[in-house]
Amino acid sequence: MRILVANVNTTQSMTDSIAASARSIAAPGTEIVGITPRFGADSCEGNFESYLAAIAVMDAVTSYPEPFDAVVQAGYGEHGREGLQELLDVPVVDITEAAASTAMFLGHKYSVVTTLDRTVPLIEDRLKLAGLDARCASVRASGMAVLELEEEPERAVEAIIDQAMLAVSQDKAEVIVLGCGGMAGLDEHIRQRAGVPVVDGVASAVAIAESLVRMRLSTSKVRTYAAPRPKTVIGWPLNSTGVPAAL
Repeated sequence: MRILVANVNTTQSMTDSIAASARSIAAPGTEIVGITPRFGADSCEGNFESYLAAIAVMDAVTSYPEPFDAVVQAGYGEHGREGLQELLDVPVVDITEAAASTAMFLGHKYSVVTTLDRTVPLIEDRLKLAGLDARCASVRASGMAVLELEEEPERAVEAIIDQAMLAVSQDKAEVIVLGCGGMAGLDEHIRQRAGVPVVDGVASAVAIAESLVRMRLSTSKVRTYAAPRPKTVIGWPLNSTGVPAAL
């Protein structure tokens, strides 16, 4: 089984970290391939960057030259999952939805701890769109930018832990969800300090993707995520004809 794990930003070191986290949870025999978009922002922390990332990830995934069995979109609260589902016949799992749905198996309410405050509304909107908001106690910002997770990891971890503990004590969360792909691999350290289950979206998405492949299940194509109708698409980045390679 081969799973593509698509970073939503262009920072290669973050792709490498996300892929390493994915490999640590993947079952024997599962190949994890980390993908970095060829264009876009070096971090995604707003709507402009998120919409740009959606196009960039579709470009990167549909340009991948070898067969694959599933795709994980490793951007928390980002746009684009729906487009990938239209373009592909294999399962597409977004870490936002994977983490939230996993958290609901572990406690009554969960809280998300993310990066900057400006990303909170994006995450709230994605959870609401997915129907996963009813059991979300809160979405809290650590105040750390995405790139600071790599540049100042110790300070980032402390900021995340501070907000996680507030979510438990003040918001009555029983589970913490890490609200950024760049936080992959931090779950165990934060769990020890916060005293509650901590869900890493990358790990959750990989486990769900593997399960869907093993059960031979994929996206329904009868209506919402039917393949795009063939038409002229001017400026599509994949090739000179303007027609996506997947069509």
